[in-house]
Amino acid sequence: MGSNDENVIPLLTPYKMGNFHLSHRVVLAPMARQRSYGHVPQPHAILYYSQRTTKGGLLITEASGVSDTSQGYTDTPGIWTKEHVEAWKPIVDAVHAKGGIFFCQIIHCGRVSSYGFQPNGQAPISSTDKGLTPQIQSNGMVAEDFSPPRRLKTEEIPDVVNDFRIASRNAIEAGFDGVEIHGAHGYLIDQFMKDHVNDRTDRYGGTLENRCRFPLEIVEAVVNEIGADRVGMRLSPFAAYMESGDSNPEALGVYMAESLNKYGILYCHMIEPRMKLVGEKFETPHSLLPMRKAFKGTFIAAGGYTREDGNKAIAENYADLVAYGRWFLANPDLPRRFGLNAPLNKYDREAFYTSDPVHGYVDYPFLESSTSV
Repeated sequence: MGSNDENVIPLLTPYKMGNFHLSHRVVLAPMARQRSYGHVPQPHAILYYSQRTTKGGLLITEASGVSDTSQGYTDTPGIWTKEHVEAWKPIVDAVHAKGGIFFCQIIHCGRVSSYGFQPNGQAPISSTDKGLTPQIQSNGMVAEDFSPPRRLKTEEIPDVVNDFRIASRNAIEAGFDGVEIHGAHGYLIDQFMKDHVNDRTDRYGGTLENRCRFPLEIVEAVVNEIGADRVGMRLSPFAAYMESGDSNPEALGVYMAESLNKYGILYCHMIEPRMKLVGEKFETPHSLLPMRKAFKGTFIAAGGYTREDGNKAIAENYADLVAYGRWFLANPDLPRRFGLNAPLNKYDREAFYTSDPVHGYVDYPFLESSTSV
C-alpha cells in the first residue's frame, strides 16, 4: 500500500461532531484500567491518555463513578469529590495540550458491586433486589460473590439522577469537553432498561417507556447542567453482560435512539449485537442500522472492530465514528498504524486490570518514527 493511504482510508477522514472538528474517526473506547488507587485518578494516567492522543482525536475515559455508592471494582476512578476533580485536571490538560478532545464517561455500577465497595458496608442499590450469581467478570477474574442489592425506592431515584448531574458539572470543572453517560453492560442504568432485570411495579418499571424513564431523566438532568452539545450516551441493547438481557433489544435500542433525539445530545455510542458477552464475537442477524437511522446526532459503533471492519462501517455510512478498546490499549499510535496498515502490537490480557502503573499500561511500543508516513 502506498504512502497516500492515510489521506483516503475512511477511518482517517475528518469529521465534524457538533462543535468539535475531528481529524479522524478512530475513537479511544472507554476501558476500565483499575489503576486509580483509592478511586483517585493518578499521575501515571497523564502518560497513558496523552500517549493515545492525536490532534483532533476523540478519547473517552475509563468509567468514573458518580457517587460513593457507584463503585463496584477496585481502583476505578471517581468524579464526585473535589479531590477527584483536581486529580483529573492534569490528565485533561495533557490531552488538550496535544489537541485531543476528551470526554469523561460517568457510571453507577448498581448491583455489580459488593458490601466492601459501599459506604458503611451497605447493600448496593439497583432497580431490583434480585442479586447476581457469581460469575467471571469482564476483567476475566472470577467475581467475588456480589452482595444482594437493595431496590431503590421511587422517591430515592431523583437523588441518583442528581448524582449524575453533579458528576457532569464536576467533569466540566475538571476541563473535560463533555461526558458520556454509561448506560450499557449491565450497570445501574441498564438494570433499569432491561426487562430481564427490572421487575419494578412503579413508574420506573413494566413498559418500555417506564423502564427507560430513569435513563432519560439522567440525560435530561445532564443536558440541563452542561448543554446537549457536550453529552453522549453509551448503550448496549443487545448485550447480556451481568445478566442484563432484554426480550426485545431492537425495540429498546430504537426507542432510546428516538428518545435521545428529543434532548439533542451530541452522540450515541452503541455496542454491536455480535458482542453479547465480553470478548466473544458471535454471528447474528441483528445490526445497529435501525438505531443508526433513528438517531439524528453522531453515531459511534463499538465491539470487536478490526481496521477493515471500521473502514467498511464508515464507507457504508453505518457509523460516523468507530471506538476501539483492546487494540487502542495495545497500540497507543493506532490511527497512525491504521494509516500505514502497519502490524499491530498484541494486547496482554493478563495486564488489563492489574494495578501496575507501567506494565500493560504505558509500556506498549510505538512504531519507529523512521517509518515513512
